[in-house]
Amino acid sequence: MKKLAILFSLFVFTLVSHVDAQEAAGAAITFKEKSVDFGDITQGDKVSHTFELTNTGNGPLIISNVAATCGCTVPSWPKDPIPPGKSAEIKVSFNSAGKMGKQNSVVRIYSNASEPIEKVSLISNVLPKTKK
Repeated sequence: MKKLAILFSLFVFTLVSHVDAQEAAGAAITFKEKSVDFGDITQGDKVSHTFELTNTGNGPLIISNVAATCGCTVPSWPKDPIPPGKSAEIKVSFNSAGKMGKQNSVVRIYSNASEPIEKVSLISNVLPKTKK
């Protein structure tokens, strides 16, 4: 019985050590900024921003998907793995046609990073068009 307990303890220790090593070897995303506020814009204006990110982990970063909260926001992102220490860009465009008032367009970034879902956002206050 004592040998069984020792073997079980050894197995658990090995398993925990392996999981810790995998977590330590993973990717991590660090953004230069996570939101940008355009202030007042006129209905129908299109604004965009390029979010710069760096893989601060020690494994390749793979962005599997980037999704916006509505069709008015369109993201584009790198499809190739981002090596540790390297930077990449996610470009996000917002079309204010049909929108009014305070807007917070949130984009979710899905990846293999230690935080698998990150968020960035474009903020604006859409004002009505002025009549000429």
